[in-house]
Amino acid sequence: MRNRLNHSEPLAGNIWKDIPEAGCDEAGRGCLVGPVFAAAVILPNDFQCSSLNDSKQLTERQRYQLRPIIEQNAIAWAIGVVSAEEIDQINILNASILAMHHAIEKLSVTPQHLIIDGNRFKPYQQIPHHCFIKGDGRFLSIAAASVLAKTYRDDYMLDLDKQFPEYHWIKNKGYPTKEHRSAIVQYGISPHHRKSFRLLDPQTELMF
Repeated sequence: MRNRLNHSEPLAGNIWKDIPEAGCDEAGRGCLVGPVFAAAVILPNDFQCSSLNDSKQLTERQRYQLRPIIEQNAIAWAIGVVSAEEIDQINILNASILAMHHAIEKLSVTPQHLIIDGNRFKPYQQIPHHCFIKGDGRFLSIAAASVLAKTYRDDYMLDLDKQFPEYHWIKNKGYPTKEHRSAIVQYGISPHHRKSFRLLDPQTELMF
C-alpha cells in the first residue's frame, strides 16, 4: 500500500491502487504579493522518479527539470489559482483550499480519492480525502503537485517582476525577505500586494 519513506527511502505511490488518486499541494501561501497557486496530479501506479521530492527540498533548476517529466507521465494534472484580491477577502487558508478545488475541478480525469498536503481541507464534492502533514515529502503525487504549483507560480512572479523590478520578485518570488520589505518602505505597495498581510516588519516602522 505505501512504500513509506524517509530521506533514505523512495516516496510512496498511490494509497489506493485501484482508483484514480490525486495529490494536491499549494505554493505561495506565505508570500506578500500575488495569487496562491495549487496543483492536483494523478500519477500512474507504476510511476517512479528517484529525484522527485518536496519542492522546497529541490533547487530551482531541479524543479524545472522535473516539471516536464511530471506533465508527460501524469494521467492528469491541473493548476488552480486564487488572486490576491480574493485572498484578502476570504483569508489565505480558505484561498489555498479554494485553489486546490479549482485544480481538482480542471482535471481531465475525475479522481476517486484525494491526498492533501497539510492538515486542513474542505471536502471537494463527495470525493474522499486524507490530509498528511509534510505530505509533499511522503507521497509522489503530492510532491509532483508541489513542483507544478511552485514552478507555475514562479513563472507568474517572473513575469510580474518585469513590470515591477523595484521589488526584486525575480529573486524573492514575493516572499517577505528583508530586500522585499525595504522596497515596500521605499516605493509603497504595488497593486498586486496582499493588503490583509503584514507587509512591513515592525522594526522598520517609525514610531515618532
